[in-house]
Amino acid sequence: MTNLEKYNNAFVEGLEMNIDEVTEDLEYQGVPQWDSVGHMALIASLEDAFEIMMDTDDIIDFSSYKKGIEILKKYDITIE
Repeated sequence: MTNLEKYNNAFVEGLEMNIDEVTEDLEYQGVPQWDSVGHMALIASLEDAFEIMMDTDDIIDFSSYKKGIEILKKYDITIE
């Protein structure tokens, strides 16, 4: 599984979305599932998928699909 597939799958699992709902325009509170509780489920899915522990500041800054890709670069994870 590629990193992009892992990344998208984390959104599907964490936010309980369909894969076709996961787009580059996705933003925090942009869909009903991505509220504060969904956000923590998403973070947990990402941490499991990539075997990392994100810093609190990164969890707070994770405000969109695109921003998440930038944040994961800090953990040497490239999403292409």
